Amino acid sequence: MNNRQVTYSKRRSGIIKKAKEISVLCDAHVAVIIFGCSGKMHEYCSPKASLVDILDQYHTQCGTRLWDAKHENLSNEIDRIKKANDNLQMQLRHLKGEDITSLNYKDLMVLEDVLENGLGCVRDQKDEVVEKHRRNLKQKEEVIKDLYLYGTRG
Repeated sequence: MNNRQVTYSKRRSGIIKKAKEISVLCDAHVAVIIFGCSGKMHEYCSPKASLVDILDQYHTQCGTRLWDAKHENLSNEIDRIKKANDNLQMQLRHLKGEDITSLNYKDLMVLEDVLENGLGCVRDQKDEVVEKHRRNLKQKEEVIKDLYLYGTRG
């Protein structure tokens, strides 16, 4: 560790210590975020407040926008994905036969077709597994039969 790193570490610890002190002694809401030259983040936030609350208060008092258009787009994308997730969860409930009273006739017909297709796939897979199992048992019977015949000759 070189001198700069030692100095950074000591001063970072000192700043965070002072932030804790002012928070406790003065009942102040404090948030400190420090990024070192390596990109590693260190932070402190008062126990009685969240970082989001402090940033919202900063935004309200200063009128400065902390989030740019990129962050707004990300927020909108998160909202869109949440809505898509909600829709998928509703579809899953419908596939389980839950919450179907709100569906109209056309939606019920589509749901019935989807379920029939799914049931067909399940039955096909089940038949395939049963057939594999049957073939496996047949092979085992042949092996046992061969062992029995070999044992009676010897």
